[in-house]
Amino acid sequence: MADPSPQARAAELRRLLQRAAHAYYVLDAPELEDAVYDRLYRELLAIEAAHPELVRPDSPTQRVGGEPAEGFATVEHRIGLLSLDNAFDAAEFAAWHQRLLKVLVKTAAAGADPVAGQEPEAAPGGEADVGRDAAAEASAQTEDLALVCELKIDGNALALSYERGVLVRAATRGDGRSGEEITANVRTIQSVPLRLRLEDPPEWLEVRGEAFIPEATFAAINAERLGRGEPAFANPRNACAGTLRQLDPKVVAARHLDFLAYTLHLPEAGPRSQWEALAWLRTAGFRVNPDCARCPDLAAAQAFFTAWEQKRHGLPYATDGVVVKLDDLALQEQAGFTQKAPRWAIALKYAAEEAPTRLLRLGVQVGRTGAVTPVAEFEAVPLAGTSVSRATLHNADRLTELDLHAGDTIVVGKAGEIIPEVVRVLSELRPAGAERLGLPHTCPECSSELVREEGEAATRCVNSSCPAILRGSLRHWVSKGALDVDGLGSKLIEQLVDRGLVRSIADLHRLDASLLASLERMGEKSAANLVGALQNSRPRPWHRVLYGLGIHHVGAVNARALARAFPSAAELAEAARDDPETVTAVFGIGEEIAQSLAQWFATPANQALLADLTALGLTLQASAAERQEAAAVNAGAGRVDGAGQDQPLAGKTLVLTGTLPSLSRSEAQDRIEAAGGKVTASVSRRTSYVVAGAEAGSKLAKAEGLGVPVLDEAALLELLAP
Repeated sequence: MADPSPQARAAELRRLLQRAAHAYYVLDAPELEDAVYDRLYRELLAIEAAHPELVRPDSPTQRVGGEPAEGFATVEHRIGLLSLDNAFDAAEFAAWHQRLLKVLVKTAAAGADPVAGQEPEAAPGGEADVGRDAAAEASAQTEDLALVCELKIDGNALALSYERGVLVRAATRGDGRSGEEITANVRTIQSVPLRLRLEDPPEWLEVRGEAFIPEATFAAINAERLGRGEPAFANPRNACAGTLRQLDPKVVAARHLDFLAYTLHLPEAGPRSQWEALAWLRTAGFRVNPDCARCPDLAAAQAFFTAWEQKRHGLPYATDGVVVKLDDLALQEQAGFTQKAPRWAIALKYAAEEAPTRLLRLGVQVGRTGAVTPVAEFEAVPLAGTSVSRATLHNADRLTELDLHAGDTIVVGKAGEIIPEVVRVLSELRPAGAERLGLPHTCPECSSELVREEGEAATRCVNSSCPAILRGSLRHWVSKGALDVDGLGSKLIEQLVDRGLVRSIADLHRLDASLLASLERMGEKSAANLVGALQNSRPRPWHRVLYGLGIHHVGAVNARALARAFPSAAELAEAARDDPETVTAVFGIGEEIAQSLAQWFATPANQALLADLTALGLTLQASAAERQEAAAVNAGAGRVDGAGQDQPLAGKTLVLTGTLPSLSRSEAQDRIEAAGGKVTASVSRRTSYVVAGAEAGSKLAKAEGLGVPVLDEAALLELLAP
């Protein structure tokens, strides 16, 4: 018969709840329904309230503390918690490996353990031959050392102390020798076992690992903070550090921190390798990162690092590199330490995605629509594989939000791993008396007064003769999605505008080879090729010409829809002027676009431009075949929408990468958009398909890492088939 005593029942409840918590938080395999867990938890709580002597430090009820503590005591680490040296590329990684081999060979030859911070001494001179033989043998034995690779979690290191299997202390890294004692807070982390799952636990045990906040939890915390009017946390790592140092454990519990263990220290013999140590930790009840590998040599470790460079973005937590450790623990001991780090491990880091730098000046650029964009120019920093020295700040609102001052230290990141952006300003490092920065009141190109219309974020130059607006319009006109003219880059456009040779997009098509050949960096052959490219661009379809006109809010997809609904410039102009409801009836076209079209076609300078382009032979109307197709589509759809009745890619988002066998990039995009799909530049979890051709780059790797379906050209054409 079971023992009915409160003591026995409390012990049974602790066992059940600890097992359920381990299954839920560590194994991701829940054993109890939430309602059952809650009932058992409340029963244990009631027993402990009636019998306080039964409360134990490893009880699940002790994960959330009571009253806030007054502060944190400083405690000495039983075993030093040192940082790791870093390697930032394959060459530095290989150099670390060579140093490790060298020290192992020397210590084996000398037959002595190295002293921390010192290289081992050579073998005595009288035994030179013996030393050389030992060194040669050791070199042969260590040339292909097994290594263990573990993803480097971007969190906060913790030192956990257990006595006879029970958690008795948790501390931060601190200075490596001592840290802050935060046991009450760490008890709230469900993946940290309060009691080890071992029948015969050691007298003491030190476990090292990383506390972190998962990305989804971090997003929820920030959303909640913003909803309360509180500032958002900058990143998960900072949020985790701040959480661990909360004085109230209940606050810590509410933020749902997680923990992964990666190192253990025992008072006596245990696992003989790092790989065995990870298995030991799993058996003891700890979560261990499943994304780790035992690699037979340096090349395999480098391959692991490379494979995770893109895949890591699909993980539920932040990681900034791979920790590589010598697998053999006896060889780890033989390799020893420098004054600040172990010789037997290194952090192989991915290129930085955020970096601090110093602001040099605030510039301004004027776009083709007249929008004035502030641009931060700063000391160059390496960021995600490139050197970055400029970043746009979008508009005056963003400038105000950042509160940017002259000489500020800023943190720069890359939006979507592509576009540099100023993430935040470190105002605590601001120079005394620094001037606050803002947009100018006049256009830096033409000195016209800048205007910001009510309800718009952009500040604009409204002078249609502004050289900056003209340069932007010309660049847009010859871009891939519009007229697609090769050989007309920004430098040449600047020359043409600055010399007054081109005053509108129509003037481009009047250029002759002799005039172009007289310009800087233009020879006769280049000039003739450019004139030919301009000539070949005249028959481009009406929808691409419409997009190339650069009408505010009319992008490539909207231009295609409008061109199908209104197969000529004259028909679109008439509708925009006299019957705007037919314009807004086009699928995806709202009042804002309709108003923009009406304003553009009503402007005399634009009317003259259309007449000019027509006289030069450009296509401002659909061909007979295109008109027939548009009529069939519109009739089949039962509405003026420029979208087909059968749109196999409706609602789908695709990314193109590499070179396709028969379709050019613009042709593939045209066909995808005609089928109702959308083409974007970057891969994310929301991407429906990635279309990959020859020499596909990082987008393909990222798609595979995120599990996004990958199509070749044949599969794409099959999807597009009616």
